[in-house]
Amino acid sequence: MTYRVAGIDVHKKVLMVVVCAVGEVERAPERKRFGTTTSELRRLAGWLCERGVEEAVMESTAQYGKPVWYELEPHLRLQLAQAFSNRAPRGRKRDFKDAERLVRRLVADELQLSFVPQPEQRAWRTLTRMRVQLSQEGSRLHNQVECLLEEMRIKLSSLLSDLLGVSGRRILRALAEGESDPQRLASLADPHLRCTPEQLIEALSGAPQPLHRQLLGLYLQRYQLLQEQMERLKQMTATAMQAHAEAVQRLAEVPGFGVDSAQQVIAEVGFEAGAFASAAQLASWVGTCPGKQESAEQNRSSRCAKGNRYLRRILNQAAHAAVKKNGSHLQSVFRRLLPRLGYKSAIWAIAHRLCRLLWKILHERVRFREQGDEPSPRAKRQRAQRLLRSLRRLGYQVTLNPSPAEALP
Repeated sequence: MTYRVAGIDVHKKVLMVVVCAVGEVERAPERKRFGTTTSELRRLAGWLCERGVEEAVMESTAQYGKPVWYELEPHLRLQLAQAFSNRAPRGRKRDFKDAERLVRRLVADELQLSFVPQPEQRAWRTLTRMRVQLSQEGSRLHNQVECLLEEMRIKLSSLLSDLLGVSGRRILRALAEGESDPQRLASLADPHLRCTPEQLIEALSGAPQPLHRQLLGLYLQRYQLLQEQMERLKQMTATAMQAHAEAVQRLAEVPGFGVDSAQQVIAEVGFEAGAFASAAQLASWVGTCPGKQESAEQNRSSRCAKGNRYLRRILNQAAHAAVKKNGSHLQSVFRRLLPRLGYKSAIWAIAHRLCRLLWKILHERVRFREQGDEPSPRAKRQRAQRLLRSLRRLGYQVTLNPSPAEALP
């Protein structure tokens, strides 16, 4: 039985399309070139439907493949291949040949395919990733303000933990409006700051120029705009995920997570993580599981794969927060792993556990239950078996009888 598969090599301005009939060896593939405008994409969809194409595989970098995917998604079964898995021999790069190679390798199951979520989840990703970008922009703005203050010879960042906090913004706003008296500027600070008024006056005794004040005013306006946009995106994300608020709540109960991070996780993997059959598959896709570069039965490298960088960042931050919660099970696991693995590897091991945990919470719809410092039942059984074997090697005859408290369900 034959069926038709299309290979599409995507570029910014042109699309190189090849249609192959799988199972017909003698028939030559059809080739055609299309543009990337909306009318050209509609013409491409009609041309593929006329030829009875059932499946299409694309190779695209950056964002240029998104319009093609959105236009063809209602008509065909689409696959997005990673460009690295479709490399050509050196010196033999041709666009139509690349499209044909896509089809051959797809049929032979030699391509590495990317996970493309459903339209609803793609909208969630757009919202949450934009919030992350704005947050990163706020961090860059914080550094720019500090650099400007150093040029003004004002050492305010040495005394305030948050330069753009409530006290810091009041002082900087007055400074941008023309106030130059250090005592009046210091009086705008909160009285509960961890510094004396004399230290604050000394830190504010600089030499600001008119140009510095104008630049500082622009920085403060941009910071206010960023805060308003982030708040607006926060409301939009909550509205978009309102139908899955219960899943967000279940994830937010895990140590190290909150509502914001839970929303980002659901935007990346879905509210049920249904694209991943097991927790191990999710950990492999994210890149939290140890790598294995084996040769001659020796593991040359245990470096993790790159995976999804957005989810890796969330899990890394959540792991750092989870190990600081006193009395939590993750903190006890971290302290047990720390002497053997070191700080970075132990944190990454906690991130791996969190990744598998969030799959179970989303996929099986269960809630997190804090175990505390108590070992798991499996660990207790394993330790009991080890002690039993040690006693038997010493010549004792021992049988294990659970206590009445342990025998209760």
